[in-house]
Amino acid sequence: MKHLGLTTALLCCTALPALASNEAWDSVREQLYGDRVMLSGQGIIAIDAPYRTYDDARTDLAAQIIAPPGVQIAKVTVVLDENPMPVSAVFDLAEPQPGFYFDITMRVNGPTPMHVIAEATDGRLFVSETFVKTSGQGACAAPPGTDPELALASLGQMSIDVAGTVPGVQGGKLTSLASRLSRMDVDISHPSHSGMQMDQISLLFIPMRYVENVDIDLDGAGFVEMTGSISLSENPRLGLAVPQSTRSVDVTMTDTDGAVAHAHKDLAGF
Repeated sequence: MKHLGLTTALLCCTALPALASNEAWDSVREQLYGDRVMLSGQGIIAIDAPYRTYDDARTDLAAQIIAPPGVQIAKVTVVLDENPMPVSAVFDLAEPQPGFYFDITMRVNGPTPMHVIAEATDGRLFVSETFVKTSGQGACAAPPGTDPELALASLGQMSIDVAGTVPGVQGGKLTSLASRLSRMDVDISHPSHSGMQMDQISLLFIPMRYVENVDIDLDGAGFVEMTGSISLSENPRLGLAVPQSTRSVDVTMTDTDGAVAHAHKDLAGF
């Protein structure tokens, strides 16, 4: 039942009042971590985000994390401070790792600081920050890109691809993570309704429905569980660094309406 605490935090943050950016972060930080000390992520977390989004509704955001000596990374949280649901994605690693890389397509509703928080196995919290400007499209309320009925018909379809190597992160150059790692992409067919979008025919608001959890197993063992939010783009894509020795991938998606979908892939050469 570990989802309940995260889901509660996500929904509580949705109700935050409009605040100045530093106050928004302070509110999210207090709700998630209380008075726990947060240490600088310099040299530990590198964020790759555009200076200004090209498409507010589908923006590629990435980060690379390397654990400090003597510990490993257990959890990574992505916060878009000014989004309607600031806690945008949480990655729980089934087995703590010395390093972690993700990239993901998200809605960025307006200009906002972005924080990436890494929790180490000794309980220390590390945080890095950047700022993302937007194109003014108001992504969370933008009309869906596809007809809602057609989107529901293909909901849950997934494709998995594992190929090549992990790209470098432009901002921090923590390139040592890429050794012996491949890049895995998971594309999920899901409308990711934010609850703020209006049906263009009925002019009624479309009920909120988004990807709540994505569980990824490698070679039959747990690897990472991602908890999502309305910040995920329509038809979100998730990229991760995985060991080059990986022989099979299983992905299970669960959305907020309880729909469950599963995809399996045996990798070429095995």
